[in-house]
This record gives sequence, C-alpha cells and structure tokens, in this order.
Amino acid sequence: MKKINQIIATIALVLGVGVLFVPTAASAVDVFQPCTPGSTSAVCKGTSDSVQPLIKTVVNTLLFFVGIVSVIVIIIGGIMYTVSTGDQSNVTKAKNTITYALVGLVVAFLAYAIVNWVLHIFG
Repeated sequence: MKKINQIIATIALVLGVGVLFVPTAASAVDVFQPCTPGSTSAVCKGTSDSVQPLIKTVVNTLLFFVGIVSVIVIIIGGIMYTVSTGDQSNVTKAKNTITYALVGLVVAFLAYAIVNWVLHIFG
C-alpha cells in the first residue's frame, strides 16, 4: 500500500509540474487568430516566404515534445528502479529505460544542432 501511495504521489507531482508548461489562454488566442493585413499577432509577424522559419519551427516543436517524453520516460524509469525491490532483472530494465531516454535526448539535441548548422550554412 505504501508503494502505491508513493506512485500516486509521484504521478501527482509530475502532473502538477507539467501544468507549468501548458501555454496560457492569452498566447493560445494569439496563435489561432487569422493573419490579416496590419495584424499584431506574433505568428503573423513571423510569416515569410522562406521555408527556413518553417523548418526551425517544426524542429523546435519536435525537440520540445521529445524533451517532454524523455523526462516522462526518465521518471518512469526511476519509479521502476524504486519499485524493483532489488530484483536484478527489474533493476536492469529500469537502468536501460533511463539510459535509452538519455541517449534519445542527446540524439534529439544533436539533430537540433545539425539542422540549425545546415540552415545557417545554406541560409
């Protein structure tokens, strides 16, 4: 019962901290307004005919989601490690989960750096 309470508390903490990263309603309204001449929307100000800003936006969005997923997987791996109760196979699974999440995060950051470097060279 104590472990279940710990898991529930951890999930509540993760969800509580995750709420901090949800965009506010004011910025969401700014995104969904159509671009009209003279619009003051931040999205409309950034429009251009070049494909590079679109690529940067897509890469930044994907990196954001990869970061969120990797943090969640690292937390899950930590919970698996805590709940493993010393069972060697479960400890190995938990360590592998954390390791693979970190490797995925490093690969995502390297991909971000390479895309920005290529865009800088050809831009």
